[in-house]
Amino acid sequence: MIEIGVKIGWVALTIFIVLNYGLLLRALMMKLVARVGRRIGVPFYQMYINLFKAYALRTHIFHGVMYYLGPVFRLTGGVGMLLFLPVIYNDARFSNFSHAGDLILVMYFMFFGTLGMALGAGEGGHPNAAIGVTRGLSMMSVSEIPLTMSLIAVAIQYGTLDINKIIAAQQGGFLNWLMFTNPLAFITGIFGLLGSFGYGPFSIIIAPQETPIGPPTEYEGNYMGVLELNRSIFPSAKLILFMNLFLGGASSWPELVVKTFFFYLFFVIVGAVFPRYRTEQAVRWFIKIPLAVGIITLILTPLVK
Repeated sequence: MIEIGVKIGWVALTIFIVLNYGLLLRALMMKLVARVGRRIGVPFYQMYINLFKAYALRTHIFHGVMYYLGPVFRLTGGVGMLLFLPVIYNDARFSNFSHAGDLILVMYFMFFGTLGMALGAGEGGHPNAAIGVTRGLSMMSVSEIPLTMSLIAVAIQYGTLDINKIIAAQQGGFLNWLMFTNPLAFITGIFGLLGSFGYGPFSIIIAPQETPIGPPTEYEGNYMGVLELNRSIFPSAKLILFMNLFLGGASSWPELVVKTFFFYLFFVIVGAVFPRYRTEQAVRWFIKIPLAVGIITLILTPLVK
């Protein structure tokens, strides 16, 4: 029992660190996007203010049980994904429960939150809810194609779904990282992650220039606070996953910050520079270039083993 308690304590500390790291990354993203538009942008502590303000409010409107389970499912997807990832390689304190799950389980958690939000939005009664659900599920479906192909290529190359073993196979220098040993799988994963993050040009799900802008107009108070927590944890968990699969993992927190920061910076720059696609444009793009690269990746990966 003592060992379990200690393990839970380290897991809670990991979630706390990753949450704050995600909040700072989001603040940085907003700052960079504002600078591109020749604006000053929000201060870095604005994310904390928004979070505290949301949790200080309560709502008395009832839309149905599933409507309010949507944010819970969303947060469960992000936290569950993080719980089964080795955050710091070869460090039992920050390995979480990675030895009890594999890449398949992490993928399930990755998609769990999006499906839960779709069910919740469908019960909201808003006439535009169906538009939001259609946008979200369309983008999730097409971005899953290159993302899944990339993860399958990783499993084929190393002959395992165990994330710890995948990281171990990439030790010994940066030339052993999968992004160098199998660059096509890395590029395919980048394509999938572009759609998964929901930044420009694939930000149609939230559509930040439109009114209304999706869940923030429907969910308020502490429910909005739950969504804000997930918007910090979930992207950080995806960055850690791809760092483990393609960049050889991290042996310390500074190494994790450096690798994930520059990885994340790429998506922020792409989102700030490129205009947003419409839903049908994004779908057509994903079933052309990323799909073609993914097919070539799966054909050539067995030759890399």
